[in-house]
Amino acid sequence: MIKFGTGGWRAVIGDEFTKENIQILSRALCDKMREEKVEKEGIVLGYDRRFLSKEAMQWAAQVFAAEGIKAYLINKSAPTPLVMFYVMKHEFHYGMMITASHNPAIYNGIKVFTFGGRDADEVQTADMERYINEVTDIPVDEMNYAEGIEKGLIEEIYPLNEYLDSIIDTVDMNKVKQRGLRVALDPMYGVSETSLKTILMTARCEVETIHERHDTLFGGKLPAPTAETLRTLQNYVIDRRCDLGIATDGDADRIGVIDDKGNFLHPNDILVLLYYYLVKYKGWHGPAVRNICTTHLLDRVAESFGEKCYEVPVGFKHISAKMFATDAIIGGESSGGMAVRGHIKGKDGIYASTLLVEMIAVTGMKLSEIMETIRKEFGGMALVEKDYRFSQQKKDEIRKRVLEDKELPQIPYEIDNVSYLDGLKIYLKDGGWISVRFSGTEPLLRIFCEMKEKQDAAAFCEVFEKYLDI
Repeated sequence: MIKFGTGGWRAVIGDEFTKENIQILSRALCDKMREEKVEKEGIVLGYDRRFLSKEAMQWAAQVFAAEGIKAYLINKSAPTPLVMFYVMKHEFHYGMMITASHNPAIYNGIKVFTFGGRDADEVQTADMERYINEVTDIPVDEMNYAEGIEKGLIEEIYPLNEYLDSIIDTVDMNKVKQRGLRVALDPMYGVSETSLKTILMTARCEVETIHERHDTLFGGKLPAPTAETLRTLQNYVIDRRCDLGIATDGDADRIGVIDDKGNFLHPNDILVLLYYYLVKYKGWHGPAVRNICTTHLLDRVAESFGEKCYEVPVGFKHISAKMFATDAIIGGESSGGMAVRGHIKGKDGIYASTLLVEMIAVTGMKLSEIMETIRKEFGGMALVEKDYRFSQQKKDEIRKRVLEDKELPQIPYEIDNVSYLDGLKIYLKDGGWISVRFSGTEPLLRIFCEMKEKQDAAAFCEVFEKYLDI
């Protein structure tokens, strides 16, 4: 029952996300570590603010302790990037984060990180599933939590300062201090508030926060920073005349931004903004990486600087692997996750937010002005995203037609090429594209379409809606 998707293992609480399954997964990882002879170094565990996250971390630690593997527990709810940073900085081979990221509140899950602080790739997760299937002595052995602490097999740590200092040391804090920026922060009831407030207030920013309390239902909304979920932040930025608004998802590895005029900046825009800034203003050199559902405007910007933009399947493990292979400056996805060279090997909404603030300070421009400059120079693209839910029978029918039989509807545009790298993607001669794929984290079919005009992108999506009867 434990299967890893593009963002780790996620399941409905009380259905598949149970103490038994959490401990089975933990026991499997113990067996894997022991076979790889890395069990003596221990493992790092963290948790976010979701229901049962802290308890799930402790249940996992009790299994590691029973197997004689020391568990280092971050003893306060923490951002996912903090766990990745600690695994990387202290050269652990494995780390675990209890989170379901931006999924609905009824979900929880586990992300596994490997050496270097990277997301476990497909080879690693397939290997873990094999170990999971080999766990037969259920319920697995566990050690009492207090006994684990007493025996030194469970140790509570809180390395937040080390992580924050690593970010502060990489940005021009003096420039930010000179601007006296006003920033509105929306952690979406998640775990970014302490980190972002500490960094921004150190840079003498005026920080005002909404939705900071602990709420396992996330205010009744999806804990994902989208145009729909950030309307309150938009109004706050306008009413309080802030320079920008920053939001992060439930575990703070994704970002959403409201500019100084109250406009929602799509994650595609943020990715392009940061790449443009790092190359033009900071003088960095190197390619960019994006997944198949992310804007091709990034390709244009890279090409203008004599660089290349690489395309990979959905799943940040593919982005981080390609970044490592090509020494890319930045990698990102249209859902708001992005990584920058020189920091951790995965997405970090806190670091991305800090770089955006630095960008405003260094350029001396407002966020809306920088975005307008880019659009004038490189043109604009409009992205339409649609999600569809249906029965398993309908899902099997769509999968067969689209991915096995490779049927296509009548396309009203000139096709350049068709790819099945990850689902279906059709590239058009005029630079537009459409992607049709099943989500790796939720039971959804997702269609992304990018064209010069939004109405054309919406119309292209409707072509597939009618063809697939969804």
